[in-house]
Amino acid sequence: MATTLTVKTIAGAEAGKSVEVQDELLERVKGEQAVKDSVVAFLARMRSGTAATKTRGMVSGGGAKPWRQKGNGRARAGSSRSPVWRGGGVVFGPQPRSYAKKVNSKVEKLALRRAFTDRLDAEEVVLIDSLDFDEPKTKKMTAMLAAIGVGENALVIVDECTENVELAARNLPNVLVLNAHAVNTYWMLLFKKVVITEAGLEALNKRLA
Repeated sequence: MATTLTVKTIAGAEAGKSVEVQDELLERVKGEQAVKDSVVAFLARMRSGTAATKTRGMVSGGGAKPWRQKGNGRARAGSSRSPVWRGGGVVFGPQPRSYAKKVNSKVEKLALRRAFTDRLDAEEVVLIDSLDFDEPKTKKMTAMLAAIGVGENALVIVDECTENVELAARNLPNVLVLNAHAVNTYWMLLFKKVVITEAGLEALNKRLA
């Protein structure tokens, strides 16, 4: 059994042909946990990990003992940069670190297959014959998305992204153009619609095989 996609032109008309996505490239039974692991790992890798606080050893000042040890009726204090003092250091505060999580390549592939399958089954994938513009105009990308009925919230997958297409989509906040080799599970699930060219689908199938 195969999933059939009707090919459209960028003008919104049917191109008069269809493409079948074979079931061996899809996954409908397992992969839910793989999808979660893949998305969590991707978002973790995107974290900068630069949050930092100063410990009492990093805060300037505080070298002199604030007052003598005994005889003045106050609690003993060795430094004005103690964590219990205002302006002092921070105990167990965040330090620069990497949040990256390792995910097995087979798990990543399973997750992408499951995510793509879910988008296909939900009829949220639109296949077009090709995508290129003669000039880098946002209105051309907007007109193309409107013509094929996906609106301005879409992931556009191509085999090779041309400069005109990339620039045409740059000013649309909810449109992302990616090469097929750069698509991951997170991007596949983020947008309301997935638009893919025939060449892009062929390249994606090679990754899913």
